[in-house]
Amino acid sequence: MPSSLNIILTYILLVFIWSTTPLAIVWSVEDINLYWALVIRFFIALFLSSLLLLILKIKLPVNRQALHSYVAGAFSLIGSQLFTYAATDYLSSGVLALMFGLAPIMAGLIGRFAFGQSLKWIQWFGMTMAIVGLGIICMSGGQGQHVHPIGIILMLISVFNYALSIYWVKKVNAQIEPMAQATGSIFVSTLVASAIIPFIWHLAPTHMPEMKSILALLYTVVMASLIAMFCYFKLVQNIPASTLSLTTVMTPMLAMFFGAILNAEIPSVWVFLGAVILICGVVVYFYPSLRASRQQDKKRYVQ
Repeated sequence: MPSSLNIILTYILLVFIWSTTPLAIVWSVEDINLYWALVIRFFIALFLSSLLLLILKIKLPVNRQALHSYVAGAFSLIGSQLFTYAATDYLSSGVLALMFGLAPIMAGLIGRFAFGQSLKWIQWFGMTMAIVGLGIICMSGGQGQHVHPIGIILMLISVFNYALSIYWVKKVNAQIEPMAQATGSIFVSTLVASAIIPFIWHLAPTHMPEMKSILALLYTVVMASLIAMFCYFKLVQNIPASTLSLTTVMTPMLAMFFGAILNAEIPSVWVFLGAVILICGVVVYFYPSLRASRQQDKKRYVQ
């Protein structure tokens, strides 16, 4: 059982990585074609994750159910990130992170209409607040403000694929080691990324990219794809789900802060207002889950 300090440091590290990853994505495509940056990212991630499997002596199942689970998991990787990278032409890193703050709400809608799960009125109210905030952001300005409707649409597709993958993997329920699941999904994602190479061959880099883009690309691979994954699964096993879900609220605002300080992505007043309303909507949506989780924690403490 990890110590409390260990868990706290892990939580802080995960929030930091998820807050800085959108900016790293934006930087990685500054001097590399965005699709090539995505392809290269998956090839490097596959090599490193496969190497970790060998070092940790974890088997990679290849039965039918496992392969199904890898395909489902790939929707949260290539299925989501393909649209995220495409959105970098239209949105700032802060808005990219802000859109991913909608993931729990998107998951709630999928659960409601695809799996018949019930939602409380306060959750519907939270969703409405989030949509109003998103509408304010969408209408706040043009490309000069790092906001564009095309980018918003691309990110909604990205977040939808990410949320869909969560339900899909759970439905398959392949009972695979997390590292094996991640490697298998990265492998499927790499195959899909390889399939688009013929269509982007003419966009291949013709010169050595700037060090900034190279380091940002490596950051997305090592920190976002590998270390963040270990932090996430470690926290899943040791803290309440509601506490972990609060990263969804913290990450977007920190990402906007990093974007403003490090990349001069100063949001307009309307973008900031929309972001605040959207995040408040996410908090309201989470309220029933947070309350239920706290009650369960109290019962466990009493016992």
